[in-house]
Amino acid sequence: MTEAVSISVETEDQAETDRLWSALTADGGEESHCAWLKDRYGLSWQVYPKRLTELTFGADREVAAKAIAAMMKQRKIDIAAI
Repeated sequence: MTEAVSISVETEDQAETDRLWSALTADGGEESHCAWLKDRYGLSWQVYPKRLTELTFGADREVAAKAIAAMMKQRKIDIAAI
């Protein structure tokens, strides 16, 4: 399977992100970077909390730049660390 097709999921909060991430990486799934993972079938997913979108696309460009820099160092998004 190629990464030409992927699914993007914006979750309501960190708890939902954590739950979905764990379910999708279980049984042979693989973590990648910046909220990306592959499930056990090789399908690519991007799973991230809604707050990440608010931070990275907000009006305050300095906050957005810091949020993006922090996100780039993560695999599963940890919004508290961002």
